[in-house]
Amino acid sequence: MSELRYDGRVAIVTGAGHGLGRRHALELAERGAKVVVNDLGGDRSGAGSSSGPAQDVVEEIKKSGGEAVANPDNVATEDGARAIVQTALDTFGKIDIVVNNAGILRDRSIKNMTPEEYDAVIAVHLRGSFLVSSFAWPHLRENNYGRIVNTSSPAGLYGNFGQANYATAKMGLVGFTKTLAHEGGKYNIKANAIAPVAATRMTEDLLPADFLGKLGVEKVTPLVAFLVHESNEETGQVYTVGGGRIAKIVIGEGPGHAWKDAFSAEDVRDNWAAINATEPLSVYQNPGEQMGPLIQHLSS
Repeated sequence: MSELRYDGRVAIVTGAGHGLGRRHALELAERGAKVVVNDLGGDRSGAGSSSGPAQDVVEEIKKSGGEAVANPDNVATEDGARAIVQTALDTFGKIDIVVNNAGILRDRSIKNMTPEEYDAVIAVHLRGSFLVSSFAWPHLRENNYGRIVNTSSPAGLYGNFGQANYATAKMGLVGFTKTLAHEGGKYNIKANAIAPVAATRMTEDLLPADFLGKLGVEKVTPLVAFLVHESNEETGQVYTVGGGRIAKIVIGEGPGHAWKDAFSAEDVRDNWAAINATEPLSVYQNPGEQMGPLIQHLSS
């Protein structure tokens, strides 16, 4: 089989000064892509800023013979996101790939979490992914080509103690990804999400040290590299990835229970087992499909 290459392609990778984003940027550049390396350069909580991390990755890429440009703008602001996209256009003339990876953590149980801590995490993960994608979108549509990868998380898919802000943002990215897939379909724009488990500064104190040693970022990037390649036709999907394992995540619906006439809370109680049954499990691709059983029920 031939090597996956990105010659002639231009990629934006946000949060690319460290961890997963850095590895994504290096990999795409090694395979021929021209890369905008974005990173605000703050700490894990989002405080501070520095052009150093993004520039360091650019220098790594250039030393290996690749092409890249650093961008230190903030994905969470309109001006910042617009500037990230404009950097790609001004430097390389177009955009083909967007990897939304930028993120921060402000973990705290909900009884202690402030609105500011909640909003800050939503702003970077969810709003930032929206802003960068939305400013890139007209250019992807015009070129009738695009590949987008959004970074979700198991915390978003399943919830996690002390991460109400982070989990909300990460699950929001699932719905965002699926919507981009629908809207980009006729323009050859494919959008997918990953829910990675990897050893980064975001997870360094959340997982046991011996476990982190088996979760290198290099065991996540190959999935991203495939999803943003022109040969990938999957769209609107979510994949868990980490430690050498990749699997599709699905949102499924059980057979449920339906009433023809009025029903009461007691009826719900008495049929709770049927309502909670998960076999057979149905996986739908859009709200229209999901409405199918209801329409059939109402029509019978």
